[in-house]
Amino acid sequence: MAGPAVVYVIVRLVGLLVLDVLSGIHDQSPSEHLFSWDSDWYLRIAESGYDPTGQPILNGNGDADPQSVLAFFPGFPMLTRGVAFLPGVDPPTAAMLVNLAAGLACAYGLARLGRIVSGSQRAGLVLVALFAAAPMSIVLSMPYSESLFCALAIWTLLGVLERRWIQVGVTCALAGTVRHTGAALIAVVMLAAVVALLHRHEGNRPLAALLAAPCGLLGYLGWVGLRTGELDGYFEVRQDGWSSSPDGGIATARFIGEALSTEESTFVTFAAWILLGAVALLICCLDRRIAWPLGLYALLTVVFVLGTDGLMFAKPRALLPAFPLLLPLAMGLAARRRAVMIAGVGIFVCFGSWFSAYALTVWPYAF
Repeated sequence: MAGPAVVYVIVRLVGLLVLDVLSGIHDQSPSEHLFSWDSDWYLRIAESGYDPTGQPILNGNGDADPQSVLAFFPGFPMLTRGVAFLPGVDPPTAAMLVNLAAGLACAYGLARLGRIVSGSQRAGLVLVALFAAAPMSIVLSMPYSESLFCALAIWTLLGVLERRWIQVGVTCALAGTVRHTGAALIAVVMLAAVVALLHRHEGNRPLAALLAAPCGLLGYLGWVGLRTGELDGYFEVRQDGWSSSPDGGIATARFIGEALSTEESTFVTFAAWILLGAVALLICCLDRRIAWPLGLYALLTVVFVLGTDGLMFAKPRALLPAFPLLLPLAMGLAARRRAVMIAGVGIFVCFGSWFSAYALTVWPYAF
């Protein structure tokens, strides 16, 4: 079935087209935007590992701290490095190929997830379109780790719903090597495995997922701890380089309050409304049709993102892995008449594509 791939590719091409138009208006190069910000870190790791050579890259606080590279998990850059061994493929091209493959895996996983939850193939395709066009979805077409992480997370959660525990353990462990937000996925998997073990309907198969799920994340955190000489070395690196640490949501609440009362920037105002919209969609995920592992994963991801300090403008991007938030919207649109559904998806695609392109071409601190 080519539907999910076709929908995903078309929506991503629309996003790239909008980026090209806005880049042209500002006499900028779209390719320079696509390979900017964290792309530099990922490509440097793909080329020379965690002892990079060449001109230092500045972290989020503007410092050239050599330990800042440890804030970036190895899953995506190491896979990129492997693909770059192919003849005629350099790291930037390899990164884009990895993201394209991961994006297509996302598309098929989302289509299947939407069909399982709603019983409607149409809802699955709408879910693919919404994900591919979500605000800041431009990173799905950049050397960033979101595509790979989301692909692994989607297929992990599908495995939980379909009781395929070996798949769950493998994909969850791999997701833990890609992003630190894999902690939310691990928590859901471990809880689901414990529940399955207690019910004793599936023998000891869930035990494999329970034991394997945290291995990737704990392995990298442990390695960083040994490298820095501090048990919490990874968290120190994030704090020192990007001022990112848990604060109970105080900084996010302050940002939203100021953005909606005193801020004059279009981008900042929309970013605040996107964060509020995520909370509203999270409430909608309490719908009984949405299985508890999906709702819990969305909840933990939102709490993880909104409950930390750091760069507020990047939080819409950090919410991309919370894809179950889009399920209520996808099911609602899929249940409408075709014309209404197409109009609703079209408006969402236009807004998401504009917001992503605006973030790269106009707003200087979005990523």
